[in-house]
Amino acid sequence: MSGGGGGGLGAGFSYQKFVHFALEQTRLRSTLVPHPSQEKFQFIKPNEDNTVLNALSFSTSKIRLLRSLTIEQKNSVQVLDFAAFSEPEYDLPIFCANAFSSPARSIVVLDLNPLYDTTEHKDYREKYYRNLMPLIHKYSELLPWGGKITSESLRFFSPIVIWTIFEPTEANHQALYSAFVDYYKVWLELMDGAVRETCEEKINCNREAQHKYLTWRAEKDPGYPLLKKLVGESGAKDLVREFLFEGVGSLGTKSFLEYFPEYAQQDGTVNRKRSMAGKSFGTRPWDAHGRFVGDAVDGWSS
Repeated sequence: MSGGGGGGLGAGFSYQKFVHFALEQTRLRSTLVPHPSQEKFQFIKPNEDNTVLNALSFSTSKIRLLRSLTIEQKNSVQVLDFAAFSEPEYDLPIFCANAFSSPARSIVVLDLNPLYDTTEHKDYREKYYRNLMPLIHKYSELLPWGGKITSESLRFFSPIVIWTIFEPTEANHQALYSAFVDYYKVWLELMDGAVRETCEEKINCNREAQHKYLTWRAEKDPGYPLLKKLVGESGAKDLVREFLFEGVGSLGTKSFLEYFPEYAQQDGTVNRKRSMAGKSFGTRPWDAHGRFVGDAVDGWSS
């Protein structure tokens, strides 16, 4: 993908624009209360002078955790890690925006991550994604599939996921901002319409599903090496478990290997390989209706 002049991060580019939009839109609908994690991490200082970290976290009556982490290195790396998790009384998808930009390229995942696997739980797919497929139709050419991705990485993606790699031009980042705006507005509308669950069994299922997601992300976070470089190993572990994926220590008690036993090594430790399943997908593995079709799909079919 190209457009809008040569590559390189312009002096005016910042993912703060994305965060400001999301917080502003959320405030129009809810009262944002600072999350307890914000006090600890809001003023975290990186050990590199040319780097600025911004960490913000909030909650509302329906949102358990709304948090953002941005990393800005002058004329170098820009990172956005933004997510919104509902309270367990709601089975809302998890809003997820991850972007890493260097002068050479931008790597992006933007999604409403499903709380329940949309292949196994067709009712969940119908409830949340059937009517959202026009979103990905709108952006599949502007922000095309980013190349081969393993089934491991695909595990928590939805049929409307934007997974893309592009040249960091102004035009491309404007397309990404437009997608972020559309996806977040849709998520807020889903939140507005969400009805509080009263069945304790379903609430517990939602809680465990969110905890499973948090456990996966905390273990597999691709940004961990950069965080470790910027704030040290102890600081990076705290940031991952107590801020980015806060709840991994409180929403449930299961360990990573209890959820994902296929990663267990003989000595009881976690296999660090990026992929255990081996299968990869070079094109979007869902059809135009959001049904998972694996390698059978190449572009859009009806």
